[in-house]
Amino acid sequence: MRILAGKVVIVTGAAAGIGWGIAKTCAHAGAHVVLADINDAGTRVSELVEKGCSAEALRLDVSDPSAISAAVDSVFRKHGRIDGLVNNAGVTLEGDFLSFSLEKLNCLFEVNQRSVFLLSQAVARVMQPGSAIVNIASNHAGASVAGYEMYAGTKAAIVAMSRAMAWSLGSKGIRVNSLSPGLTHTEAVARVAADNPGLAASFNKMHADNRYASVEEIGNLAAFLLSENAAALTGADLVADHGLSASLCPTDDLK
Repeated sequence: MRILAGKVVIVTGAAAGIGWGIAKTCAHAGAHVVLADINDAGTRVSELVEKGCSAEALRLDVSDPSAISAAVDSVFRKHGRIDGLVNNAGVTLEGDFLSFSLEKLNCLFEVNQRSVFLLSQAVARVMQPGSAIVNIASNHAGASVAGYEMYAGTKAAIVAMSRAMAWSLGSKGIRVNSLSPGLTHTEAVARVAADNPGLAASFNKMHADNRYASVEEIGNLAAFLLSENAAALTGADLVADHGLSASLCPTDDLK
């Protein structure tokens, strides 16, 4: 169903992983999708266009504030509107808490958290009523593990920022929600599982229904949140982790 027909949607980090799943789903839902990524998304755009979708690639380093401003200006000048933004670009950096470097900390802040604020701010200035922003957080925002302190902190910040943004932008008719995936079957996860045959089964056992999300499943949720079907949702966080975060001890032994 083309629930995003006629809309212009920017998806960051769209060249691979969850971002690609979101971009692909939004394009098939009728949106013109701007695949913004620090890496070249041209091949992805060609794939979408070959299937009758509307898309374009945009090189963007979300850690660069001036690049963010220029990118939003460019998209708005070209299309005269921006109806949706998915802040998906992010990095996962982990390490021992006692020796975690300031360099890693700053990188996580700039890419995962600051970019969400700056992109949302720039896009909201030109959005019209009925527009929507979806910020990709993580189930680490609610419960995490050793070594992921700063990563989890940035994702929890995204959830909190999204709630506040919903109130800041509600009077403009702009909805803001966060979406918190858990383990997702990205290309990177697939490579790890392929190199460790028993790992995929272990991953599955961590989830209530013995499986973890595909990028298309996350894409479907993002497209829904951007669409008018989600008109009643703003300031919400959707946790999409197949029940992982609902268990005190997510192991097969307790099922």
